[in-house]
Amino acid sequence: MTQNEKTRILLVCMGNICRSPTAEGVLRKRIQEEGMAGWLETDSAGTHSYHLGKGPDPRAQEAARRRGIDISDLRARQVEAADFEIFDWILAMDEDNAGILRADCPPRQAHKLGMLLDFAPGRREREVPDPYFGGESGFEYVLDLIEEASDGLLEAVRRSPGGGAR
Repeated sequence: MTQNEKTRILLVCMGNICRSPTAEGVLRKRIQEEGMAGWLETDSAGTHSYHLGKGPDPRAQEAARRRGIDISDLRARQVEAADFEIFDWILAMDEDNAGILRADCPPRQAHKLGMLLDFAPGRREREVPDPYFGGESGFEYVLDLIEEASDGLLEAVRRSPGGGAR
């Protein structure tokens, strides 16, 4: 990676309206706060096309807003083949979506794949649960998990010479 290239992180869930846009919003805020915007970019996508072009779930937006994070500008999109080339880190929210990514990822790019909660070492959970069918507290819990993992992820990105989840 040259000095002018940015490190790119893609966050992935199923429909790209709850967990992955929340993670993108949390990371965008942390990147700005830590002065990393000049060399680090984030995006989010879903493995399914259920909500293409739609904004994040209103409950996800409200939970994020309560923590000073605005995700209202984000729009759902589906993971594309080019994403495996473009992004340096591709992190799934759960094992189901990680499996879809592994199946679609070219073998030479597999080192880029990982799970977001791998960067929250104090947590026993391995997956960020989908809050879509639950209540408001589920969205708050998702934010707690994502915020914890974001700190570890940004530290790992700082230490990584060439990017990649492993």
